[in-house]
Amino acid sequence: MSASSLVAEAVWKAIESTGSVTDDQLSILHFLFGKNLERATRIVDQRGVKRVLGEPSGRSIFQVVGESRRKEEYFCFAEHYCACYSFFYDIVNRGEQLCCKHQLAARLASSLGACVEVKVSDEQLALLLSKL
Repeated sequence: MSASSLVAEAVWKAIESTGSVTDDQLSILHFLFGKNLERATRIVDQRGVKRVLGEPSGRSIFQVVGESRRKEEYFCFAEHYCACYSFFYDIVNRGEQLCCKHQLAARLASSLGACVEVKVSDEQLALLLSKL
């Protein structure tokens, strides 16, 4: 894990422990993620992050709204994957970013308890995941 990832992880854990974010924490995250963090905060402010929770297993995936006019929604795992174009282009192919704005929005909303919770059966969740 890179030094940047370790710093980010420490900040996320601090935010989760208090359920709030300080200006210093936002500054650190902004230094690490730049404009993607700004875009992610807009998504969180607009309540654009859903956590789709399978029952009874408790497994979950995030569904995050995009910023385009079409308001597409992308499925993502905050720490590992997003179905958006930017994830594959900027992160996987070019290695220019640590994560996309949808992953950041999911992580921020989760840390702050600001996700819209949507409960589905495990079967419904498996169907959603099979479409990725």
